[in-house]
Amino acid sequence: MTRRTTLIRVSRTVTAALAVLTLTVGWPELARASPQPAHPQRSAESISSISRISRGEPDGRLPAGWRITGTGAGQELVWTSPDPVPMGDARVEFYTGDRLLGRPVAAQDRRTFRMKLDGVRLGPVTGLKALAGGRRLDESGARPSPDARRAAEAAKPAAPLPANPVDPGVPGKYRTVSGEYTLKSVRLPGFSAPVEMRAAVVSPAGAPGRRPLALFLHGRHYTCFNAKGDQGMSWPCEAGTRPVPSHRGYLRDQKLLASQGYVTVSISANGINGQDDAADDGGAQARSSLVRLHLARWADWATHRSAAPAAVRAAPPADMSRVLLVGHSRGGEGVNRAALDSLSRPPADQDGYRGPVRWRIRGTVLIGPTVFGQNPVPDVPSMTVLPGCDGDVSDLQGQIYVDGTRGVSRGAALHSAVYMVGANHNFFNSEWTPGQAEAPADDDFWDDDTPDPVCSPGKKARLTATSQQRAGATYIAAAARLFVAGDDRVRPLLDGSDRRAPSAGPARVLTHAVGGKRTPAFLPDTSMTVTGGRVCAQVDTDPGRACLSPEGDAVSPHFAMWETPREPGRHAVAMRWSKPGGPVGIRPARPVSVAGADSLALRVIVPPNTTGTRLDIALTDTSGRRAALGGVRVDGLPGSARTASYWGREIRVPLSAAVRSKVDLKHVKSLELTPRSGSGQAWLVDAWGWRPGTPVVRAASLPRVDIGHLKVSEGDSGVRTYRVPVRVSGHGSGRVRLFVSDPGKAEPGYRTVTVRPGSHAIDVPVEVRGNTRFGYDITHSVFVKAVRGAVVGSHLGGLTVQNDDPMPTVEVKPVADRVTEGQSLRWRVSLSAVADVDIDSAGFEIQPVGAGPELSTLDVDRTWLRETFDESPAPARPLSKVSEPSFLPAFVPAGKLSTEVAVPTVRDGLKEPEESLRMQLMTYDDSWEPKKGLVFTGTVRDAP
Repeated sequence: MTRRTTLIRVSRTVTAALAVLTLTVGWPELARASPQPAHPQRSAESISSISRISRGEPDGRLPAGWRITGTGAGQELVWTSPDPVPMGDARVEFYTGDRLLGRPVAAQDRRTFRMKLDGVRLGPVTGLKALAGGRRLDESGARPSPDARRAAEAAKPAAPLPANPVDPGVPGKYRTVSGEYTLKSVRLPGFSAPVEMRAAVVSPAGAPGRRPLALFLHGRHYTCFNAKGDQGMSWPCEAGTRPVPSHRGYLRDQKLLASQGYVTVSISANGINGQDDAADDGGAQARSSLVRLHLARWADWATHRSAAPAAVRAAPPADMSRVLLVGHSRGGEGVNRAALDSLSRPPADQDGYRGPVRWRIRGTVLIGPTVFGQNPVPDVPSMTVLPGCDGDVSDLQGQIYVDGTRGVSRGAALHSAVYMVGANHNFFNSEWTPGQAEAPADDDFWDDDTPDPVCSPGKKARLTATSQQRAGATYIAAAARLFVAGDDRVRPLLDGSDRRAPSAGPARVLTHAVGGKRTPAFLPDTSMTVTGGRVCAQVDTDPGRACLSPEGDAVSPHFAMWETPREPGRHAVAMRWSKPGGPVGIRPARPVSVAGADSLALRVIVPPNTTGTRLDIALTDTSGRRAALGGVRVDGLPGSARTASYWGREIRVPLSAAVRSKVDLKHVKSLELTPRSGSGQAWLVDAWGWRPGTPVVRAASLPRVDIGHLKVSEGDSGVRTYRVPVRVSGHGSGRVRLFVSDPGKAEPGYRTVTVRPGSHAIDVPVEVRGNTRFGYDITHSVFVKAVRGAVVGSHLGGLTVQNDDPMPTVEVKPVADRVTEGQSLRWRVSLSAVADVDIDSAGFEIQPVGAGPELSTLDVDRTWLRETFDESPAPARPLSKVSEPSFLPAFVPAGKLSTEVAVPTVRDGLKEPEESLRMQLMTYDDSWEPKKGLVFTGTVRDAP
């Protein structure tokens, strides 16, 4: 099956005809949210009388740019952007306040985004927001404040860090050879069209023996383009278009690694990009399958060279025991899942690869990645690049690949975050970079009439495309050298040791890490006692509990949201002071040990653009012995209201003073942070015992949890109990946090569950009551996150109860179709049967009258006109011209058989001939296609 989408040109042009269609038909076939939200799709508090909600006003009506279109189950919430929104990796999401409503589907113009309502509880319409990667897209979104701009412009660049003695960005001794291969396309579960098996290979010429393999996977981008510069999202590409060669965008990185002795391959994933809008996980499992299908071929070719394509035969044989995976954006989430699936098998019905694992993943590099599942692999080392000017995944949610591993497994694997100041999302791929790409490309960082003080092109902090690509290649090579080659000399570039790689050029790159030879010490949670500060919630809608105000512009990658507006188990310590000297005491529920460590490493956030925050740090043991470890200075990152710059800087203080003071480092009772700056704010993310070195990583045998999705018909009678499909595989036992989102509830319930293979600890029964009344499909969503000693594959699933009853038919009869001025024209709309949900699958299209004067905007009640059409009476115009088209909806509440549609008229005191109104009934069939019905007329006479 071919997925067809019209090519579009990303420009400032508005397609008027498409905008009209957007507001009338509603395109119900495109309305499936992608991926599906982990929130109930039905509610007893369903939207009532949407037709009575106007738009564009501050008094409870829909904000500008928002519309509700369609009727019945075809009803959709629509947001139209003034300009096209480029196809990217972050998901566009609709919120009301801080509550996720769902994930819309983009129309062909990339301006119109529509989400099927199906009874979703909308809530306060003034709080509607369109977000992507935490960035506000709709026109009422946040704009940088003058204070933020001034602060950013005043921030001076920091002095360069000391150079690391070993520079991984220096090219190696090997000449490189390039080529490509194309194999037969493959079928992946859930995708109707086959996915290509195509790749670019760059290898070292003449390198002896088997060589380590680095595989690259690009992210989500346009799939097809033509010579006119039009871009599209279809797959396969339509006639006259060709695929965007995104897989060729990492040739600079590949050539550097190949010169150093690595065989490299960059694979194409356009077939996934063109179809992942229907995948609950955003395509993570499909990308994992594609990665492992390529790895399986490379494992074959390593032993059967004659069967390999020419580009592979030109390369040395690959050493499949030393594999590095590099993923960009959604490709990052894909290679993370591939690393997990290489350790523990995914459910067969979700996986496109069924063969044995004949390789070992030594590490992953994740560039501006998505992490929709927030399920990082704890026992595979990783480096996550966070682009400071990312305009796509702008909340820098990839930070969770670091933070989300804490306490889950043994903690030996190093997980590094690399914050690259001034880098955007796209330029790491040359095929997404203007001036370098074969297809049309753009700068993803969003700009408007007000230039951003940090990230607009030409600003001091902003990197050029070439500088960004040079820095990216250098740090990819650093990860390869540490994770695959085991060269500990490059570790200081990745683990927060404040060293720079000269080959990265002018790029300012900051790092921190967890794992390695760190030992956990102070990881904030609610069992901790804090004096002088508070334990704050990283994700919470309550400003009194949240670490950062939910209503402000401040964004922290550490606090990236997941599937729920409040998430337990994620905390930090918030500090605020107005004068120096007030200590913040942090005491965990049990003493901690930092014995054997050289230093105490803390990750501390301070506001962007601030300098000179000073803290004194002290430890106290259980016997009361106290040692002042020393003072530190923390500077904020360059940032603005458009960047996620509340990021933890790693600071270290030696433990030598504690040793001299004979503090018992095996039994440390408390940590004390004393501000020495005049006033300020800071947040402690965590603190660890640190010593140098990179330990050998051996993956633990952990249980794995995958949530499935079951669809059942409601039936005509009786009560049946179904269970959400849950698969627990692997070995041992562990703990996960289970969330269950039931229809009618604003937030999910949750509990912590111990899981082991063969157990039924995760049991989510759903009662289904059959009936013969029409209703909407009802989804009970379930999602899960690892807590300790377990991993998660498919994090989101549930059970959908599908309506199997026909929609009632509609009949219309006049009640008062000849009236005098000041009375209402009325028609009764009746259903053939009551329904369990509100029915508004009928309405009237107001048409020009054939002869005589037509009822105008001055002839009807002004409040009715505003609430129905969001229009004012003046200037006078026929009702058929009040909007395009003029549609008068009907609404029958759940459990009722009929309603009246009224057009209230007013006395105007003028002597006029009879005026009339002509309306054609419009209904929707079971496929939600509009059907024209009978024509009705109303006549209004002058009042006597």
